[in-house]
Amino acid sequence: MYKNISFLIILLLSFFVGHTEGDWKLKTDKDGIKIFSKKVADSKVNIIKVECELAATPSQLVAVILDINTSDQWQYNTKNFSIVKKVSPSDLYYYAEINFPWPTSNRDFVSHLTVNQDSRTRVVTVDALTIAGMVPVKSNIIRLNRSNGRWTIVPLNKNLVKVEYILRVDPEGSVPDWLTNLFSFKGPFETFKSLRQQLKKPAYAAVNLPFIID
Repeated sequence: MYKNISFLIILLLSFFVGHTEGDWKLKTDKDGIKIFSKKVADSKVNIIKVECELAATPSQLVAVILDINTSDQWQYNTKNFSIVKKVSPSDLYYYAEINFPWPTSNRDFVSHLTVNQDSRTRVVTVDALTIAGMVPVKSNIIRLNRSNGRWTIVPLNKNLVKVEYILRVDPEGSVPDWLTNLFSFKGPFETFKSLRQQLKKPAYAAVNLPFIID
């Protein structure tokens, strides 16, 4: 059952408090996917960073990230994805619930997702910040209130991008050490493998987003 734990679960274990300390340490390097961790002050768990190259245009990758209703197809063990509010094609709020294995409780959150591109370098950043108060708290689910995530998408050529993904999150409540240790690196690796397959689907083959220059 362990292989079905969500990539989001893994990243939720990366509790960020205060300033980072130390250097990034490479923990996994397999099939072109690198997983790094970095210690943070006053926390027993580390920030996780993922680096890889993906055969896609910036528009295709951003389209997958913004396609909230299909997020469970490449992010393991997630459910109840839904758009809460759409401000513009590049600015939206969404809700998600994450299955946590027993004995921990499920988590949920509302995230504000925004996309920006540097007109000179064409580097795309996708930022996600949790927002409180937009969706009522459920009695049996722990609400996540502090999260800071960022995708940095660098175009390398016509159909290839370099991706860096970092997420700093307070997972709220207690999270067993065994869960942190077991899934800190396998989850991101399996999810980025799934992301590669998601990008090959016909729905994204001819995507050209009006707010992205490929």
